[in-house]
Parts: sequence; structure tokens; C-alpha cells
Amino acid sequence: MREILWARMTAPELRAAAGQDTLVILPVASLEQHGPHLATGTDTYLGEAVAARTAEKLMAAGKPVVVLPVVWHGLAEHHMQFGGTITLDQPVFLAVLRSLARSVFRHGFTRLMLLNAHGGNTEAIGVAVTEIGNEHPGCQVAGGTYWLVAPEVFEGILEDQPGLMHACEAETAMMMHVTQGTVRMERLAEAFGPHAHRPAAQPRALYFRRSFFDMTPTGVVGDARRASPEKGAAALEALGVRLAEILGEPALWGSAAGAKLTPP
Repeated sequence: MREILWARMTAPELRAAAGQDTLVILPVASLEQHGPHLATGTDTYLGEAVAARTAEKLMAAGKPVVVLPVVWHGLAEHHMQFGGTITLDQPVFLAVLRSLARSVFRHGFTRLMLLNAHGGNTEAIGVAVTEIGNEHPGCQVAGGTYWLVAPEVFEGILEDQPGLMHACEAETAMMMHVTQGTVRMERLAEAFGPHAHRPAAQPRALYFRRSFFDMTPTGVVGDARRASPEKGAAALEALGVRLAEILGEPALWGSAAGAKLTPP
């Protein structure tokens, strides 16, 4: 299989790729607390893994793709009270993404996917897509948080929760599969918390600023105790397949400007 990692490719190889309508995937993550049992680099490890698996599936389907190194610093102020967390403020975070996109497009690439792996980045990724798109009208940029873009992949894999939460069954299982030595198995019995990021009285569209510590003293949302490497392998494979289906769809990147309207 052809090389898909930007950092392992030469400049001439990347110049050639830019002329082949190659999709560039930029994983965006965070360095933050993940409960008593997971490494602070969880989002970074998983962002890299999901992006790579998606790219492998796209390449196998004949869709040219390149994966940039992960942006490991994100918006994680709400985790700072636990310690072990690094955060940017929003203007810096958006400036980093805009600068990276500018470099990509200057080299001749015209399609960019901001593949987010940290919940605290979600809204800012949407803003970044708009700002980058406005700055580069001849290019196409998309963005999304992987478990929100493809939530259905966790059905039938997880036992105690419907989808990915935080330091939970899903993230712990994928870390068991993707990494070695980053899951503190002796602390797994403590790795559970509420199954929601917000109080029941708070509608999804109503925003509050809350510390994660106020929501879950363990730093976990969900329940990691039933995680296994087998579940992690199944989840990563399903994510790669589904995200490749979505990002490989030509209609996603097409323009609606010339679409013919059908009268009602």
C-alpha cells in the first residue's frame, strides 16, 4: 500500500499527491486527564489511530489520501482542575488550524478534513471550517468529531453505554487495542462516572461553562470497567470503514451551485 503519512513522505511525493485530488486528513486532539486509568495522551493516540485507519480504507478503495501529524493541543480548560492537562485558548487554537490549512492549500491540495478526537474542540472545529473556507474559497474543508460523525458504529460493540463518552468503555477499549502500557489496569475498578456530560435539566442546545470536576470527581463519563481489546479493535475497524465511506463519497465534496432545482 502506498505511504499515507505526510511525515513519512518526501516533498516530491507530496507535490505529486497534490495533483491527484488527494484528501488531506488533519487529526485534531488534546492532552488532558482521562480518569485514574488512562494516559493523558488518549485523544492524541486515538485521533492518530482513527485517522490512519480511515485513510487505509480510503486508499484501499482507490481514494488518494494523506494524513498529517496530529495536533495534540486543544481546548481543555474544563479539565485543568484535575492536573495533567495542557490547553490553548480559542484564538490560538483557531490560528493554529488556519495556519496549517494555509500551508496545505499553498502546496496545491484542495481538500482538507479536520478530524477531531476531543469533545472540547467540537464547536471550535465548526468555527474553523467556516473561517478556513472563507479564507480559501477555491478549496474545500470539512470538519467533525469522529464519534459524532459516525455514532452508529458503536451499536452492538459496547455493553454499558450507547456511544463514546470520556475515559469510558469505548475510549478505554480502543486504547487497550491501539497502545501498550497506557491503561492502568489496577485502577480500572475506579473508572466509572455519570453517563452524561450535563444535568438532566439542561437542554442539549443550552450552553454552560462547567468544570469536568463538577460533573465527575473520577474524571470519567461512562463506565470503563467492561472495556476489552477486542471491543477496541472492533470499534476502530468500524470507525475506519464508516468514516471512509462518508469521506470517500464524491457527492460530499461536490458543489450544489449548479444543481438543478426540482419544483415541489
